[in-house]
Amino acid sequence: MGIFSKGVKKTNENFFQRISRAVMGKSRVSDDVLDAIEEALVSSDMGVETTLKIIDNLEDRIERDKYMSMDELVTILREEIGNLLNVSEGETVKPFDFSKKPYVIMVVGVNGVGKTTTIGKLAASLTAQGKKVVVGAADTFRAAAVDQLVIWAERSGADIVKQQMGSDPASVAYDSVRSAVAKGADVVLIDTAGRLHNRVDLMNELTKIRNVVRKVVPDGPHEVLLVLDASTGQNAFQQAKEFARATDITALAITKLDGTAKGGVVIGISDQMKVPVKFLGIGEGIDDLKVFDKKEFVESLFTKEDIAG
Repeated sequence: MGIFSKGVKKTNENFFQRISRAVMGKSRVSDDVLDAIEEALVSSDMGVETTLKIIDNLEDRIERDKYMSMDELVTILREEIGNLLNVSEGETVKPFDFSKKPYVIMVVGVNGVGKTTTIGKLAASLTAQGKKVVVGAADTFRAAAVDQLVIWAERSGADIVKQQMGSDPASVAYDSVRSAVAKGADVVLIDTAGRLHNRVDLMNELTKIRNVVRKVVPDGPHEVLLVLDASTGQNAFQQAKEFARATDITALAITKLDGTAKGGVVIGISDQMKVPVKFLGIGEGIDDLKVFDKKEFVESLFTKEDIAG
């Protein structure tokens, strides 16, 4: 199943094996088969709107073609899911535009989604590629977040910029970008406070950080990466909507995919938010943050072992 097999295993067992049972032994698509697919889509937390979009498209194809075999159904379902992932094949081979230097990435998300860990793994990946990385510990409200980033910086060889606990997060962000410019760094990763996403003051804080970054790098931040926990299902949808109201989200990192059967959230959020998924967190290891590849992800969901035509 490729590099995402670990990440989609539980989703595969929950959703796609259910489809397999629905189509087993059938010669053509019936209303019962479509009902089973709809139920499976919803149960994987793909979201009602995205689910209905897929079912409507399948019904249109059946009505137009008059006949559809099980093999054709699986092929079309695979295509429909691929079309809903807001990223083209090959787009994330180089997920960042390193022609801009320093490339400033602001990382947002609520506490507990794996935001700080994602930053650490991303820093490790980038330094392994030969990039000079500066990490800004702008989540100044949680000592654990700063301490965790210090450890990740040491492990990855990245530089870290921090201040005293309770310091102004925007001040840390400003210092981080200035330090990156002075050192000729390639990338700046700015951690941000991850308290409750519906707090207006915290949303205003994100705007303030963006503004101070632009005092040093006028076109920054170049990426606003929203980290979401796949296991929270529909709550991840709500978090994404709230953050999108507060700042311009440009990319998604979906974490903890290996521990949930709700992998459909990857598809639903990408579809509803019109924002590309760039990273998947599929485990605790330093190498378990994977650059998202749409083709490989979809193929990992539809394997011969799991879908019977």
